[in-house]
Amino acid sequence: MNKNEINKNEMNKNEMNKRIDLHTHSLFSDGELLPSELARRAEVLGHSTIAITDHVDMSKLDIINKIVKAAEDVNDNWNIKVITGVEITHVPTQSIAKIAKKSKDLGAEIVLVHGETLAEPVISGTNLAAIECEYVDVLAHPGIINEKELELAVNNDIYLELSGRKGHSLSNGHIANLGLKYGANFLINSDGHAPEDLMNYETGKNVGLGAGLNEKETEKALMDNPKKLLKHL
Repeated sequence: MNKNEINKNEMNKNEMNKRIDLHTHSLFSDGELLPSELARRAEVLGHSTIAITDHVDMSKLDIINKIVKAAEDVNDNWNIKVITGVEITHVPTQSIAKIAKKSKDLGAEIVLVHGETLAEPVISGTNLAAIECEYVDVLAHPGIINEKELELAVNNDIYLELSGRKGHSLSNGHIANLGLKYGANFLINSDGHAPEDLMNYETGKNVGLGAGLNEKETEKALMDNPKKLLKHL
């Protein structure tokens, strides 16, 4: 194999292992970084795409336009793609569908719902309300999700997150085990709030393997499923 072939293979390998992280936070909610700095740090870590999904309830939907503007600037000038999103967080279950639709109408390309994580007092019924909503794309860190909810999530094409974030990751093993039984679409996301939260490809892979996915399922959750979701946004 000549030098050019080696370099080409290395480039293909690097491109193959580009990270896609569909759950991050900027200082427009409780993150530490401007959207542009978040994008830059993710690009240096080997990301091709990130979604900025700041926390919203009915009082904070105005931040969507600010993230749209930042995303447009980055997308016009850098090689990393920024997706505008939201994470609907700690709201009445009756409001999830209304906030999700309004978020999409205001420019959010991807809508996550803050699931019933073990680390926070999320109201019971949040997982189900998110899964039943046609405007929700991802149920983030859903905690001890039950079989009925998980099967419904699969039927409704709701993606389930395996989280790299401390506390939220406590139920990753349960989600993976039950999800494999029903053929769930997994995503491995950082839920990054600070620079040190962002995960390179190897760290993301370890999250998947640590949750109990095999190599093939981990690769699918890291690369194939995010790409599939983005195509349908």
